[in-house]
Amino acid sequence: MSYEMMVGLEVKDDSKYGQYREAMKPLLEKAEGGFRYDFKVSEVLKNEEGRPINRVFAIFFGSKEQSKKFFSDPAYLKIKENFFEASVGATTIISEYTRD
Repeated sequence: MSYEMMVGLEVKDDSKYGQYREAMKPLLEKAEGGFRYDFKVSEVLKNEEGRPINRVFAIFFGSKEQSKKFFSDPAYLKIKENFFEASVGATTIISEYTRD
């Protein structure tokens, strides 16, 4: 059973966001994680939380505990500081779920 999240972002700098994705990929794989889907969105028809979204993806981990460890790992936090924070304006967690 895996743990997944559907996430919406407002990506402001595609190049720097791409660097973020490349830098965090080995850590994500170590957490038995990856991306199932990844979309660039041109129009949002309904947005309950009101934050801008132009990118939507499904990210998975081996378990919710692995997700928590991944997002609190000091190596990940450094990558986030260097690339994510400079390239993303808003984050919306659309849903979280487990999958068989």
